Amino acid sequence: MLQSVISDQKALKWESSAVERQHVSIIDDDSVVVISGIRRCGKSTLLQAIRAKNKEQDYYLNFDDERLIHFKVEDFQLLLELFGERFGKQTRFYFDEIQNVSGWERFVRRLHDYGNKVYITGSNASMLSKELGTHLTGRYQQIELYPFSFLEYLKLKGTDLHSLDYFNTDDKVVLKAAFNEYFKLGGFPAFLKSKNTEYLKSLYEGVLYRDVMVRNGITNEQEILELMFFVTSNTSKLISYNSLAKVIGVKNATTVKQYLGFLQDAYMLSIVPKYDVSVKKQLLNAKKVYGIDLGLMRQISFQHSENQGQLLENLVFLELKRQAKTIYYHHNKLACDFVIKEKNSITQAIQVCWSMHDNKTKQREINGLLDAMTAYHLKEGLILTEDESDSILIEDKKINMMPVWLWLFKTKLNPIKDDDKDDDYAC
Repeated sequence: MLQSVISDQKALKWESSAVERQHVSIIDDDSVVVISGIRRCGKSTLLQAIRAKNKEQDYYLNFDDERLIHFKVEDFQLLLELFGERFGKQTRFYFDEIQNVSGWERFVRRLHDYGNKVYITGSNASMLSKELGTHLTGRYQQIELYPFSFLEYLKLKGTDLHSLDYFNTDDKVVLKAAFNEYFKLGGFPAFLKSKNTEYLKSLYEGVLYRDVMVRNGITNEQEILELMFFVTSNTSKLISYNSLAKVIGVKNATTVKQYLGFLQDAYMLSIVPKYDVSVKKQLLNAKKVYGIDLGLMRQISFQHSENQGQLLENLVFLELKRQAKTIYYHHNKLACDFVIKEKNSITQAIQVCWSMHDNKTKQREINGLLDAMTAYHLKEGLILTEDESDSILIEDKKINMMPVWLWLFKTKLNPIKDDDKDDDYAC
């Protein structure tokens, strides 16, 4: 049966695409390459693109195949023998969703120890980090993949990024219109092509039931559904485990903490703590929760016009995550949406607001940013809005105001490279 799975999967045709992934760089050394992220964000397509660039392509298996549901760690030796019998000796291996097999990391370590190059994908953050940290410390490089960024969305639409000039009126109109679409649709590649909302519903149910409930033995479906509905409807707002426990009707706040942890592991949510030099206080303080994709969130939550600023903040958060930033929120006397930590200090403060036309709102956002800038001795701060630009100098501090679409557009592309060549991998 395993031989049949190998044959069937080898015969699968993968659609090629010209979309280069942002902030993804693979170092061509002997380390194990781990590509992780939520289901359907492009991990398998990225793996296939990497595979297509290498001469040795045959040692591939996708463990999300239902015929492999009873595959066990001892079966890896048989798989290795079947690969060798059919394709001859090769030294590059490609495994999709390998975390479905308990004990996989020992086999991958054996392959690595014998001088093989291994590429794997997985959609459970906790399982991957625990197993990699235990058996592959110092032997792997991890790439977290997300749904398409704004630049990737523009590429999908066939936009020539290098020819666009955001100072040009016509080009600015093109960029703003594209951003409005992206803000509404999100970045899941297949959904952007089909625009079929049933796809997002199916994706949500698949992640929720397979990657959250079944994997973690959760039997109370309603509690998880209500928790997801509430936090995605209140993205960027402060939450506590105790308050959420009351909302969804569970007795113990620890249960809520576990649920949120499971949802994080499946990449559905991210939790941002308040910055504090005390780790203990970081754990105790209220948190902010952000969703993985705006299109998905619009399908599963309650949204209205007043939520636009919160969704815009969520969008900015996702871009910061793509850039692998260490993110906190600030709240001292006043609040600032994001502060970015590099090494041992805060190096950037960012405020997000839909519109600054109202003087009261403008003063609140500026004062919150200044509070963070003062606390961390920053000379410059950034306010991102839906469509406003300005530069403000207050004493010795400079505040730059920029539209989110322009901030996203000015983010440089960083295609992955292999074998020290300028080969771009498309997804």
